[in-house]
Amino acid sequence: MILSIAWKNVWRNKWRSLIVIGAISLGLLGGIFYLAFTKGMAQQQINTAIHSYIANIQLHNPKYLINGESKYAIPSYRKIVDKIKELPEVQAVGARAVSQAMASSAVTGAGVMINGVDVEEEKEVSNIYSKIVDGGYFGTKMKNQAVIGKKLADKLNVRIHSKIVITVQTLSGDITYGAFRIAGIYKTDNSAFDVSNVFVEKKALADLIGMDYQNETTEIAVLLKHNNMTGEVLKKLKNIFAEKIKNGEIVIRPWNKIQPVLEMLNNMTIQFSFFFVMIILTALSFGIINTMLMAIMERTREIGMLMAIGMSRMRLFFMILIETVFLSVTGGAAGLFLSWLAITITGKTGIDLSAVAEGLNSLGYGSFVYPEIEPEFYFMIGGLVIVTALLASVYPARRALKMNPAEAVRHEA
Repeated sequence: MILSIAWKNVWRNKWRSLIVIGAISLGLLGGIFYLAFTKGMAQQQINTAIHSYIANIQLHNPKYLINGESKYAIPSYRKIVDKIKELPEVQAVGARAVSQAMASSAVTGAGVMINGVDVEEEKEVSNIYSKIVDGGYFGTKMKNQAVIGKKLADKLNVRIHSKIVITVQTLSGDITYGAFRIAGIYKTDNSAFDVSNVFVEKKALADLIGMDYQNETTEIAVLLKHNNMTGEVLKKLKNIFAEKIKNGEIVIRPWNKIQPVLEMLNNMTIQFSFFFVMIILTALSFGIINTMLMAIMERTREIGMLMAIGMSRMRLFFMILIETVFLSVTGGAAGLFLSWLAITITGKTGIDLSAVAEGLNSLGYGSFVYPEIEPEFYFMIGGLVIVTALLASVYPARRALKMNPAEAVRHEA
């Protein structure tokens, strides 16, 4: 009985109810889509980092992390790589020789990180080969080939086939020089990475610094079939190599420990976006309160008559509460549906932000954003809409309960 009356009361003034429902729908659409958009940007930044350079998990010599010197390598690394490849969650494993260096051209120089890679193996671990914008990813007959970022090429004022000189420290501590020819120029979604990383063939770098590249490596990168498997695989690797870890031979770190800023930004983005949704719901609650107060004022005489013929104050309270919930839930359901539709479509097509790509790339973001949101967020926000409706109904209901039935019946609309 009360449910039926409450539902009919919602639609007694159709235009007012539709305006409130529309406001709730559009408010939720804006808030949820903003949440999905920012989450999509954060996830895209993480995916770019994982698939372009850090992978899901990396293995190093613990002393290398402290000193950054290539002499602290991982010995007999091929046995370690073979064991890692046995795990079903692993997509690819790559071994790199990494060293800090100075890259110089005829114009200027820049501090860089030299990554000595096995060309075919590295294609399985990172997507740098697919980011080439000029030249090729090695494969030419030139000796000592190098692949550099576009930002670095612009900084050094070099192009394809230009020569750069790499100044690097050998394993014995001496300073040595090597000339490399630029075979390709790449461009990722992270300008900071592009300006500071040079890729060369592992044998060329090993010969330059005096490393036994057949048995030693500086870094082992592990790419998984899915990012969500990182924690599970990390535990397995720590169990497999427990003795080596205990003896201080290797240290195993996931992407969020290698780049903790990425995880922090991701968490902060979600928290700020959720806070933004809360602000929208709070603002909408004032609109709901105002609407219900107007409805009560218009029905003062009717409410007085209901109280006069015996309707208890508790039943009257619940009737107004249910009206508010019906109004809010109708708008909330429409808002959730519109949000799901918008996120589903743009999640497949993406949102092109190429007009501001330069600024986004400087922060590590891509120019295409694919909004995404977990299904549980819809349920969470739906619950918040109901809670907001319940809280918004308290004040109008209390105003109705304070009415004197005799005075209310004589009230002239």
